[in-house]
Amino acid sequence: MAMILNEEQQLLKESAEGFFNEKAPISQLRQLRDDKDETGYSKELWTEMSEMGFAGLLVDEDHGGTGFGVMGAGIVAEAMGRTLSASPYFASSIVGASLIKMAGNDTQKSTLLPAIAAGETIVTLAVDETSTHNPERTSVKATSAEGGYVLNGMKTFVPEGHVADQIIVLARTSGDAGDANGLSLFLVDRRAAGVIADRTVMSDSRNWAKITLEGVKVSAENLLGEEGAAMKALGPVLDKANIILASELLGIAQECLDRTVAYLQERKQFGVLIGSFQGLQHRAAQLFSEIEVTRSAVMKAQQMAEMGGDVSWFASLAKAKASKTAELATNEAIQMHGGIGMTDEFDIGFFIKRARVAQTLYGGFNYHADRFARTSGY
Repeated sequence: MAMILNEEQQLLKESAEGFFNEKAPISQLRQLRDDKDETGYSKELWTEMSEMGFAGLLVDEDHGGTGFGVMGAGIVAEAMGRTLSASPYFASSIVGASLIKMAGNDTQKSTLLPAIAAGETIVTLAVDETSTHNPERTSVKATSAEGGYVLNGMKTFVPEGHVADQIIVLARTSGDAGDANGLSLFLVDRRAAGVIADRTVMSDSRNWAKITLEGVKVSAENLLGEEGAAMKALGPVLDKANIILASELLGIAQECLDRTVAYLQERKQFGVLIGSFQGLQHRAAQLFSEIEVTRSAVMKAQQMAEMGGDVSWFASLAKAKASKTAELATNEAIQMHGGIGMTDEFDIGFFIKRARVAQTLYGGFNYHADRFARTSGY
């Protein structure tokens, strides 16, 4: 398969980049942070994104989406990475929609997918319980009771957790922490009795929450997929999510390179442009090369995800490579901008804050490098 965008994908790329440059520049994220906005994103922007069809890229046309697939979702995520746009796009349109599409019954699909695609309902996933990503270590309990279940436990680092309408909770219905079997997914209304959502202010100024579940009662209809077999749906969805995160990290890295090269071409030291110094040229050239390699890994992962099947090898390769490249790009950008790179008044510092969070979510470099090695037979 050719590693280039087709005409339709190129149009989406140009449309997304133009949209976020105009509607959601970094100044919008800065304003949301400084105002300590309660939602953490612009509702007006989210409405416009939904009207553009971005919220329904992974939702089939039968359920009100555009069905553009992982390639399209990755293109939009990369554009968002370049302007650090804050929205429920990743949590709801990527992870939430994919899980419902993968594990939901007909009623759940017909109810939730059109609402997600329209941007009217925000759905997120609560999977991790510590700072380390490891779904199999889930200890949140779901106990059968009165024709339904009672959930107890705590989840952390839940994207958009304090503003989501529905939270998909990974809980253990049997077995012990560490068992891949015995895990189940439940749709939980954030406003249900016993659900406590505490917003966590992270360095990237985005929405994260700690979700505490104290005797939360859900009916049997809230079970998403087969009881005890959550990993069958969750594994492929997390692979898809990591490919999209890798796309966003690629956008962050590319924007850091572009801004840094522009700075090298205008900043003078000792009467000459600092871009004329060979040492800085070599560092910029290395970063350019790393980004191009990363772009190939990310695009291949997107293409394989479009084709279906097990993409764990490609997903971990893309996430690990994009994490390392984004780390290099953000570090180099700050260093080559000199002292102003460290100031809050200058935008370049915002990229390192978002990159570090996106690198860690659903497994960082070490997690995915290890997984890539194991799936490669090492």
